[in-house]
Amino acid sequence: METILEQQRRYHEEQERLVGVMVKEMLTKKSTLHDQIISEHCTRALQARYLEVSGSLRDLYGDEDGRRKEELGAISGPNELVEFYNRLKQIKESHQKHPNEICVPTSVEFEELLKDRHNLSEEAQNLVEFTDEEGYGRYLDLHACYLKYINLKSSEKLDYITYLSTFDQLFNIPKERKNAEYKRYLEMLLEYLQDYTDRVKPLLDQNEIFGKIQMEFEKKWENNTFPGWLKETSSALTHAGAHLDLSAFSCWEELASLGLDRLKSALLALGLKC
Repeated sequence: METILEQQRRYHEEQERLVGVMVKEMLTKKSTLHDQIISEHCTRALQARYLEVSGSLRDLYGDEDGRRKEELGAISGPNELVEFYNRLKQIKESHQKHPNEICVPTSVEFEELLKDRHNLSEEAQNLVEFTDEEGYGRYLDLHACYLKYINLKSSEKLDYITYLSTFDQLFNIPKERKNAEYKRYLEMLLEYLQDYTDRVKPLLDQNEIFGKIQMEFEKKWENNTFPGWLKETSSALTHAGAHLDLSAFSCWEELASLGLDRLKSALLALGLKC
């Protein structure tokens, strides 16, 4: 049975070898985008293993069950020679029970890993899936999002090429059209862009980027400078004639989200009192 200290030694060795492999992988020159994407996905897999090993080491050093402390006491106390011969006896008995069992050193495992990395199989070369339109990470494939967009109520009808040049200009879309259906379209678009980025740039920390975007958004929102969502500060009377297209809304909650000033201006446009 492997001792606690031997497990720790093995995990530390694996950590060092993982770092060495990642450094070699990152220093290797990539001639194509395909090679770059495969390399980054391999590096991310190595990082995941490194974190897993680090977690195991943390648990062993935490020693919640007290086994590590007990083992240290056994090999450093007054009866350390007795403990040594007991372990030697266990090793001999293990070899007698399993005479043909071969223990592969960690160094050999990593040598095989490097060989496999430089001689990738066809399956490994297609590690990441892309559609034909995406050209293995060169282009976006927004056909599904485009179909979702043009089928929105009151959405402008435009061709796919025009959509590609304007799909990120969300601030140009009137607030009246930003209803629950539009929100579902945005969620679909965001999900695709996140997935695409994860496939093309697997080492990119998207959480860090979203954190910065969130902070920037909150600052602009508080200062009333966020594009497309400027608050109406003037009186509702100055908005007389501001017609509101109700076909873009599916429930009263969406209307309520516009605010009282906007709703009052819409009623005034119809000649109604409020």
